[in-house]
Amino acid sequence: QVQLVESGGGLVQAGGSLRLSCAASGSLFSINAMGWYRQAPGKQRELVATITSGGITNYADSVKGRFVISRDNVKNTVYLQMNSLKPEDTAVYYCNYKTRMDYWGKGTLVTVSS
Repeated sequence: QVQLVESGGGLVQAGGSLRLSCAASGSLFSINAMGWYRQAPGKQRELVATITSGGITNYADSVKGRFVISRDNVKNTVYLQMNSLKPEDTAVYYCNYKTRMDYWGKGTLVTVSS
C-alpha cells in the first residue's frame, strides 16, 4: 500500500501563487510516476501535470507556462508550483502515485477568487 499526504491548498486571489506538496510513504517502487489531477464542481477529474521518477514531465495545455511540477526522490515528495492562478483553476487537487496501480491522495482544495 502507498499513502499520499497532500498539503498547500487554500484561497488565493487571481494572479497569485500557491505551492502544493504531496509526500508518499509505504510500499514504494523506484520506478514510478507522480502527479496532480484536479476536479472542479460538476466536472470530471482531469490531469494537471505528471513527472516520472526519471524527471520526464507532462502538463495539461491549460496550465503550461503557469504551473511547474517537480519532485524530490529522496523525500518521495512531489510539488506543484502554481503561478498566475485563474478562477478556472479552482478545484480539488489530487495527488497520484502510479506504478502497477494507481494510488490517490484525499485531495486539497484550491480556490482562486476573481
